[in-house]
Amino acid sequence: MLGCAAGPIRSGSRPEYPMKTAVTCLVFFVAALLALGMVMLYSCKMNENGGGLLLRQLIWGGVGVVACVSVASTDYRGFKKIAGGLYAVAILLLLAVLIPHVGHASHGARRWVGFHGFLFQSSEFAKLALIVAMAWYGDRFKRHMPTWKRGIAVPALFGGLLLGLIYVEPDRGTTILLAVVSGVMLIVAGVPWTKFALPGFLAVGGLAVSIFHDPMRMKRIFSWLYLEEHKDGVGYQAYQAMLALGSGGWFGLGLGNSRQKMGFVPEHQTDFILSIIGEELGFVATVLVIVSFIAIVCCGIHISMKAPDTFGQLLGSGITFLIGMQAFINIGVVTSALPNKGLPLPFISYGGSNLLVMLTCVGVLISIASGSRFTQSYPAETSMGRLQTV
Repeated sequence: MLGCAAGPIRSGSRPEYPMKTAVTCLVFFVAALLALGMVMLYSCKMNENGGGLLLRQLIWGGVGVVACVSVASTDYRGFKKIAGGLYAVAILLLLAVLIPHVGHASHGARRWVGFHGFLFQSSEFAKLALIVAMAWYGDRFKRHMPTWKRGIAVPALFGGLLLGLIYVEPDRGTTILLAVVSGVMLIVAGVPWTKFALPGFLAVGGLAVSIFHDPMRMKRIFSWLYLEEHKDGVGYQAYQAMLALGSGGWFGLGLGNSRQKMGFVPEHQTDFILSIIGEELGFVATVLVIVSFIAIVCCGIHISMKAPDTFGQLLGSGITFLIGMQAFINIGVVTSALPNKGLPLPFISYGGSNLLVMLTCVGVLISIASGSRFTQSYPAETSMGRLQTV
């Protein structure tokens, strides 16, 4: 009888309680971060137009919840059939950013597609599209992933095209994020990590040369290294964020009592919202936010490991590391552990495109968890994609 490494699979077997626990915890922590985000968005703009900001985020959140439930209710294997289509749409959206009157520029970057006042960030959709494409590829060629051609060269071609379009927007943060996530997925798919030495060296070298010839990014690097010397210039935002975190103490100044949001921390409702959380709700709340993201990553890893096939394992791994890495980078930037990258904090920062995509990703994880509960009609696969008999 065919079975997985843990033992034979019985048709109609009851769901595993650890999986139910993982899904319950995932939903709980995501909902908690969503609720905190809505409260903090209103607090950030309560002296300006907090109601309007909150209303827009609530609308995006509602659409995101609908997308999450819809995806969670379907079989995640359906993404296999549309992987190519999603990738093509992502490329078209990234190219549309370059079209006059369609692409929308802000803060020196051209990252949004606009239509009658509606703005959508193309790179957000590209995140999910690339992960689905990588998962499909790793599942399709799993036996050949240890080779240089299938494991490195081909993924670098179709992944590099999408990342290149994001890079020239310019959006260095998302480019680095997706490059790391793609690398993790390839390693999970079976590519030996030693094969990343040369591509990694070339990528880091190319990034270094690009930053060296980019005066604005060079200033950001120097302001990160010498924050005190640049606190009144390029490092102003990071320095004020550190003051906000420090002034909050253990339990904060109280909800709505932030001083740094009064024009001292630019973009405090988006990339630097964690600094306002730390100031108003304190160190304890900040730690709880970090713990929540760690819990989400742990749940995602558990769901991915229990996926019934290679595609589910890769898809879940990619989504889990996307959420975890984006949160890690944002928290690192706000605490000045990393230079400014311009990435929002998942589920909390203001931004409809990111919220919609992140909630859709959660729906995919729930779908993978649901698919791992029962026997499939085809032979079961182990995590390495090989059949075992019992």
